[in-house]
Amino acid sequence: MTAAKMGMDVHRRPTRRFDGYVFDLDGTLYLGDHLLPGAADTVAAIRAAGARVAFLTNKPLELPSAYAQKLTALGIPATAHEVISSTDSLLLYLAREARGATILPIGEPLIGELLRGAGFATIDPASDDPTRADLVVVSWDRTFDYPKLVAAFRAVRAGARIVATNPDPFCPTPDGDLPDCAAMLAAIEASTGARAEAIVGKPSAHMAAALLDRLALSAEDTVLVGDRLTTDVRMAREAGMASALVLTGARPRLRPCRRRRDPAD
Repeated sequence: MTAAKMGMDVHRRPTRRFDGYVFDLDGTLYLGDHLLPGAADTVAAIRAAGARVAFLTNKPLELPSAYAQKLTALGIPATAHEVISSTDSLLLYLAREARGATILPIGEPLIGELLRGAGFATIDPASDDPTRADLVVVSWDRTFDYPKLVAAFRAVRAGARIVATNPDPFCPTPDGDLPDCAAMLAAIEASTGARAEAIVGKPSAHMAAALLDRLALSAEDTVLVGDRLTTDVRMAREAGMASALVLTGARPRLRPCRRRRDPAD
């Protein structure tokens, strides 16, 4: 999907200042361990003008405090409260829709730790009976393997629901893109024939609600800055926020909009 098909002018200047600015992380403010040019100065200028700033990520591999520490080390001071992750959205969703559920986490250790910290019983895919699960939570998992797929398959075949953290097919890194949560989810959905009842990260309404609640601002007073049309820009548009696409990270290559030359010029 191109910017033109989404009805956007990629060179249009903002017509107003906003009360809140939300920045995606990977591919927008930094790539890997390297700050992108102009990122720190931009955030500093927005803060100096009195606007609220928050940071948003679909990446479920670290706690918000770890992302805040990374931003601070790279030159953008941040607190854990200013960072909203897909795991924040996940826990809010489960508190509403799966209270008391026994969960099979397909993800890295942090997901299980967060679920247990929120009061959920979890099942170890390597050693426990997966058919006891009420719900399978799927996340980006760099240790995803066939035994985990089999555990999820058996849980879903026994009646478990599926919830996923984020729909990203890949994550950009300085060494090349890596398969993300959508790859794990696709394997589980393809083998079971079931579909996730919710994918709670960007561009879902669950993630939009989590970030607006954290900012304590309305959608109309907020702009989301990111590098993906399909997650960042889409979520902003569907939630009623303004959006800004940066030409870094995971965006498709866009042809610059050129003003047609007026014969009178």
